[in-house]
Amino acid sequence: MTARTARGVAAATLAAALITGVAACSNPHPAGGGPADSAVVGIATEPESLSPLLGYGKDGNSKIFDGLLAHDAGMKLKPALAEALPEVSADGLAYTYKLRQGVKFSDGAPFSAKDVVFTYRTILDAKTNNASKTELDAVAGVEARGEDTVVFTLKYPYAPFAERTVLPIAPEHIAGRQDVNSGDFATHPVGTGPYVLTGWSKGEKLSFKANPGYWGGEPAVKRFTMAVIKDDDVRATRLRSGELDGAILPPNLAETFAKDAAREVLAAKTFDYRNVTLPTHHPVTGDVAVRRALDIAVDREAMVDKLLEGAGKAAYGPVPTDSPWFTAGTERPYDLDRAKRILDDAGWKSGEDGIRVKDGVRASFPLWYTSGDKIRQDHALAFASDAKKAGIEVKAEAGTWEVIEPRMKTDAVLAGGGSPADPDFDQYQLLTSSLGGDGFNNMARYENPAVDAALLDGRKSGDPAARKAAYDTVQRELVKDPGYVFLTHIDHLYVVNDKWEGLTTQVEPHDHGLGSGPWWNVESWKPKQK
Repeated sequence: MTARTARGVAAATLAAALITGVAACSNPHPAGGGPADSAVVGIATEPESLSPLLGYGKDGNSKIFDGLLAHDAGMKLKPALAEALPEVSADGLAYTYKLRQGVKFSDGAPFSAKDVVFTYRTILDAKTNNASKTELDAVAGVEARGEDTVVFTLKYPYAPFAERTVLPIAPEHIAGRQDVNSGDFATHPVGTGPYVLTGWSKGEKLSFKANPGYWGGEPAVKRFTMAVIKDDDVRATRLRSGELDGAILPPNLAETFAKDAAREVLAAKTFDYRNVTLPTHHPVTGDVAVRRALDIAVDREAMVDKLLEGAGKAAYGPVPTDSPWFTAGTERPYDLDRAKRILDDAGWKSGEDGIRVKDGVRASFPLWYTSGDKIRQDHALAFASDAKKAGIEVKAEAGTWEVIEPRMKTDAVLAGGGSPADPDFDQYQLLTSSLGGDGFNNMARYENPAVDAALLDGRKSGDPAARKAAYDTVQRELVKDPGYVFLTHIDHLYVVNDKWEGLTTQVEPHDHGLGSGPWWNVESWKPKQK
């Protein structure tokens, strides 16, 4: 058995233990967190806004709001504010939703079709600062037909459109009376969801109470708090002390709870990847030869074994290797010798200190990662170590997003992303040149005409075979011209007090704060009977 095989077996054993939950009893901790009908969980990030008009909750599970549709545990669409799945016209250009009757917003006002129309039209308005509005590019119009029917008309047969309608619905009678970008609806939201926001101390916590008038029935968890704790170690400490009922943790910290009989460890499969942006506006990372060399100089399997303890898989693009959308043959095995040859052939010659130089330019660049994020830190340091073996100096730097964002045009970033619903959801915003430099969209400012064309083909076709061919093209182009080095897809690990019935996880996107985790369905939890 090789060293790597041994590591892989050990990592797989740990991942299996974590996924199955509680191991043998050992010094059980107190349940913690508060009364039996309350829950306090630790999350790593918080949204900038709680307004769906500005992008909050677009993937569902928003707690305060509901969409027309929602996802079940198996990620299949189910009715929410709509009473059934939509009727789709034969040409795929019209989606008709019949709305659930008797639904009210948490302030008591009735929900109706006009709120749906208001929400979608406002998001699509050019004056609305919603970075995700390109996700609704297919929508030509939305109109109400009476109080209980909404019809969407599309510009082209956009196959995954129904997935877009998990987007939360905002109340026109409140949000429509204030400035969409600066009004206080973003911090004092009102929705139809199972919970009502009672307080938001930014950088500290979000507090919720059960909505007694919720159309799905008042939740058993009456008070729910999300503590915002960016540092992984601090989150683990507060969980261990009994201050939290649950938290998301990196694998090495989740492992420390595996033998705790009072807590359960849950793993969620995800589309969540970590990658390194390679800005085209930097003299080193803008060189295609450097990008191709780095893409095969990284030892992805070692990262999965050592950094993730086996709780993840190697990533070669935004699509996980076990997805039906993955293009077989686009895996890039670790090949340091070939990476060195690519650099040699491109004129990047080793200097006296082992770092390559070309035309007076030293093969060196900074790589930023967010402070307190151990998984990103570990990936950044491992990437830097692998790059140095090829003769490229990568200087890992920690900072907040306020520090990092202004530097993204020229500096590399240890970034993340991923969406399980449809390949268009992640790849278009990540790779299309039209969104280069648009906030966190296409952070590398990647430009590839073949990719641009394929992304449009995949977005606009209603034929599954044609869409698969389009995304195959995208993935093959990323082999020839990588704008990012994808490192790993990460399983999300959660530790939760073992006092609730109904704890499950979904297949999760990159965004795993308020809407994901075992609390994706906290409104359905029930206290365990003693």
